[in-house]
Amino acid sequence: MKKNKKTEEKKGKKTNQRRKKRGVMKFVVTTLCLLIIAGFSFLGYKIYKNGGGLTGTLATLLGESTETLENLEPIQVLVMGESGVDDYKLADSIMVVSYNPKTQEASIMSIPRDTYVGKKDRTTATQNYLASYKINTVFRSGSNIPEAIDRINALTGLELENYVIIDTKALVKLVDAIGGVTFDVPIDKDYEEVTQDLYIHLKAGEQVIDGAKAEQLLRFRHNDDGSTYPTEYGQQDYGRMRTQREFIIATLKQTLKPQNIFKIKQIIDIMAENVTTNMELSTFKSYVPYAVNFNADNIKTGMVPGESEMCNGVSLYIANKKKTAELVQELFPEPQEIQDESSETNSNTTGTTSTTNANASIKIEVLNGSGNATTLSTVVEKLKNAGYNVTSQGTTNTTQKTTITNKTNQSSTIANEIKETIGAGTINKSTSSSNVDFTIIIGKDY
Repeated sequence: MKKNKKTEEKKGKKTNQRRKKRGVMKFVVTTLCLLIIAGFSFLGYKIYKNGGGLTGTLATLLGESTETLENLEPIQVLVMGESGVDDYKLADSIMVVSYNPKTQEASIMSIPRDTYVGKKDRTTATQNYLASYKINTVFRSGSNIPEAIDRINALTGLELENYVIIDTKALVKLVDAIGGVTFDVPIDKDYEEVTQDLYIHLKAGEQVIDGAKAEQLLRFRHNDDGSTYPTEYGQQDYGRMRTQREFIIATLKQTLKPQNIFKIKQIIDIMAENVTTNMELSTFKSYVPYAVNFNADNIKTGMVPGESEMCNGVSLYIANKKKTAELVQELFPEPQEIQDESSETNSNTTGTTSTTNANASIKIEVLNGSGNATTLSTVVEKLKNAGYNVTSQGTTNTTQKTTITNKTNQSSTIANEIKETIGAGTINKSTSSSNVDFTIIIGKDY
């Protein structure tokens, strides 16, 4: 009996111990569950406070807050893509890029690499002096950035301070990281340059461009047989710059797809390893959550206008100063100052008539590509109320985006005023002859 009693006591103790252990485990599991729920609730609250959705999620994960967007200023950067071997590298692509996170506006302006940025008269300078003052030569393998920026500022009238130098290695890794980029290659490309370890072999047509093909695509100027892009596309460097701009837009679209958004850290790491810049990496990181809302189709693009010339035996690109200033104003307009009510009232009483009279000399054609019949009359009415001369109107093929094409080289101020009048539109320029000053095509976005 005693043995049975002791056995029962032992069993009882073990049962109590097991109950205690189960009680402790339940407490631990419950506590962990509550902590996880609390953590997710706090994370959800932070995401909500940071704007919700994908923007709020990225802002939270990257350690940003609602104050970030309020304090973010428009960013304007000189971007140079360098290629070459060893210590001798030149800038194959030179662009001024801007992005405004608050208005979701962005612009890209290409600068031809042979652009003359010397201070002397190009027709009297020595040949060596001319060759050394092409902008990509001033670049000097990235060792002379301050002077390159100074000369680009003198050329454009901008006040650039920040720069980013991207090596081809970064491009290859970036494109591969986002799974390649679907792009329509404009022509067959066959070129080899053994000294630069450059081998380009691409077929025309839409295809997925991986990192290696991206380098071939963007560095191509002409084939081994001398053939190049067609004239209407832009030959040699002009065609290359157009391809570069269009590929950047396609790459942005691919990067901003949902499946790539959470590769941002990997992309930032690639930038950190293969990009030279005078900007803090945290600066770029701050813009990421807001860039996901950007529509790459809305990027305004252009190239410094000018002509190629042979000067003292050297091929140079000579920028047209007047047209360059107009393009800069169109792509990178200065912020508008807000007038107080009294000054606005005074200006209205004296300026309305003169403004209306000036607008009457502007001939505008309006074509409806929105698929909605009422938008045509709405736009025409707005233009006429502002005093513009609508000389013709009609319909055209359905299109997504509203465009305003400047056909007679009117000032960018007039183009922007027309955009403000109708309340939409991307401004383009066309050199084709026309009996109207502007053609407006209303898109489905109106």
